Amino acid sequence: MEGTQNIQLKRHSLLVNLIFVFAIPGWLIGASLEYAPAPPDNPLRGLVPYASASGKAQFPHSMEFLYFPLKDLMKGPHHFDWGPLEKTLTEVGKRGNQMIFRVYCEYPGKKLAVPQFLIDAGVRVTKWTNQTNGRVNYTPDYENDALGAALKNFIQAMGEKYDGDSRIAFITAGLLGSWGEWHTFPRNDLWASKELQRNVMDSYAAAFSKTKILLRYPASPETYWHAENHRRPFGYHDDSFCWATIDTEKNEDSWFFEAKLKAAGATEKWKHHPIGGEIRPELWKTIFTANRNPRDQGFIKCVERIHATWLMDSGLFDLRTPIDKNRKEAALKETARMGYEFHISQADWHDGSISLTVENRGVAPFYYDWSVEIEVDGKIRKTGWQLLGILPGKSRIWSTDLTENASLKIRIPNPMKGGKPLRFANRNQGKEWLTIRP
Repeated sequence: MEGTQNIQLKRHSLLVNLIFVFAIPGWLIGASLEYAPAPPDNPLRGLVPYASASGKAQFPHSMEFLYFPLKDLMKGPHHFDWGPLEKTLTEVGKRGNQMIFRVYCEYPGKKLAVPQFLIDAGVRVTKWTNQTNGRVNYTPDYENDALGAALKNFIQAMGEKYDGDSRIAFITAGLLGSWGEWHTFPRNDLWASKELQRNVMDSYAAAFSKTKILLRYPASPETYWHAENHRRPFGYHDDSFCWATIDTEKNEDSWFFEAKLKAAGATEKWKHHPIGGEIRPELWKTIFTANRNPRDQGFIKCVERIHATWLMDSGLFDLRTPIDKNRKEAALKETARMGYEFHISQADWHDGSISLTVENRGVAPFYYDWSVEIEVDGKIRKTGWQLLGILPGKSRIWSTDLTENASLKIRIPNPMKGGKPLRFANRNQGKEWLTIRP
């Protein structure tokens, strides 16, 4: 008898609740949205080929990289030729991609990169051969006042021309040292002084407030070869990625990227400034295969430890090294851990409004303030919602007025005309829009 009464009470309670749900206007209606991996060519994240690579079609990507010698862009103290850069930006943009680039004053194995007007002004250039690889180098006298003034003028002009240009994803600072990598190893006697390094960083900080600038080496005031940058508004790029990334805590490996981050007190920089780099050339042919190099530190492990957003790679984008199915699948799986990944996990309708829960399932935030748009009843409007600052493992609530129980579409368009839109990690994400229904 007691059991029967309990059942009747439960049925009565359920009936009251159902009446309450349908009788009171504005009752909360929710929808849980299924996760699916975001597209591998989402903008501003992932692997990056050289713009000149022969096999760019072999693997999905949203950015391309290229070097430029200073002499091609600077013809006089205040005379600049942006033609070579514009030409490449146009070509890359036509492919729907954005560009990362670096300008250099010296590149081992290539011709003199110092502008002729600086040579005429007396800037001395040291020609030397690296005995390890036989490459000829042309290193300018970085302490020459004319060169220092030229670099300041160049950065200022580049900022006036390109800061905030939506065709550009990131810029690596370059300009100093071999490959613009801020060293002249093994000829350390030719390396730039800390004073010049500070002047170059000051110029970048003054010229670029929108486009993100990345430096090669983290440094604190105690760092021997490099001027302190741990508190400056720049990210970093690890150009020996997966080879010399993770701190081994051995003295001989103190130059490894994570070790330098720790020594500089810059392990949290990724929260506001991007980490990029390049997969070490020795790993190009074996990474993402079953036959990995013994020095390979583990791609996913390295990505997660330094919160990498993008990495240059020539191994997957060269027609001379075709990609088989297994390698491509492995690469897609492992590179999916790079950068941001946004999943709208919940939608709640209540009293003529909707709230969306967006969570970051990646390893890094999104570093630019792109607009979020919605479409309701065929009308598109901007929302004021932000992706900027959503850290990995964190979520944010987006809310707006909306007819009760109405569906809506949401998108994040690329500000570059023809650029790939940012797409969510949702099962029903379309090519551009994500539709959310009660």
